[in-house]
Amino acid sequence: MTVLTPAAPGSSPRRGSDFAELARQIKQAGLLRRRYGYYAVKITANVALLAAAIGMFVVLRDSWWQLLTAVVFAVVFTQFAYLGHDAGHRQVFAPRRANDVVGYAHAAVTGISYRWWVSKHNRHHANPNHEDDDPDINIPALAFTVDQALAKRGVRRMVAKHQAYLFFPLLQFEAIMLRVSSLKAVLRREVKRPLLEGSLLSAHIIGYLAAVFLVLPPLKAVLFIVVHQAVMGIYLGCSFAPNHKGMPVLTGGEELDYLRKQVLTSRNVTGGRWVEVLLGGLNYQIEHHLFPSMPRPNLRHAQTLVYDFCVRRGIQYSQCGPLRSYADVLRDLHRVGAPLRQPAG
Repeated sequence: MTVLTPAAPGSSPRRGSDFAELARQIKQAGLLRRRYGYYAVKITANVALLAAAIGMFVVLRDSWWQLLTAVVFAVVFTQFAYLGHDAGHRQVFAPRRANDVVGYAHAAVTGISYRWWVSKHNRHHANPNHEDDDPDINIPALAFTVDQALAKRGVRRMVAKHQAYLFFPLLQFEAIMLRVSSLKAVLRREVKRPLLEGSLLSAHIIGYLAAVFLVLPPLKAVLFIVVHQAVMGIYLGCSFAPNHKGMPVLTGGEELDYLRKQVLTSRNVTGGRWVEVLLGGLNYQIEHHLFPSMPRPNLRHAQTLVYDFCVRRGIQYSQCGPLRSYADVLRDLHRVGAPLRQPAG
């Protein structure tokens, strides 16, 4: 991972007008218009998938095939999380309140605090891959810069030392950690509507546990929960990790205009429509960061415009296939942990 250092005196000035020109092209192409039909179909499809998963769970009852059902629920919950993400960025509707209704409803299904996540995610968008200001690269269990690795102590230092090998196993706990962080935020009243969020989270936890333990015997119920949470954690982690991990890290005094800050720290994942569906449109990470409120189905159309714009201005535009993106992430994690693997002098 490259660390971008502060610009030297006399270097090229910031060029904020570049983004204004790109934004005009995007607006003229109609790519910021809402796609109500797309989201109506998407929400209906997700609800149908959830109903099918519930039906499968009820019909199978006391069966080891329920572990497959747990995988299905993990996929469905993650698709709901993607739509909650879109609502948080106001991609679904123009009014904030309408998006919030969608966001809270989807958060009730996934068991993650909507407002806590929106607040954290907005900080990430404002300062992507910034060593001090991006919460997504300030994770206790991992290090994304050498300085972060050297600052680790105890168990965290041991994990960072071999973090490339532990990365995917650790992702199994991602969904659980999101829920724990959500509960903490609500209990500390760090969200806008703690009573509403608390009620939704409580209903999710009680309803989820009651359903699992009423339908399944204890052992299968526990295994169902383990598989469901682990697969959902890996799925979520594999959706977000390729977007910025292994890309340049910004430091305190770095000065970049909005366009370059978003493009240089992001990576697109290629692969066509199946990747788009699998990753919830997050494979167009560069376009999403430049235009967070752009509806998901418009991102692929914006990609050509943004790519051509960056090429004409000599701005590095990073994209690769899924396997290459994960390899780059693991390679960088291994590099960052290298100082911890050196013998003590």
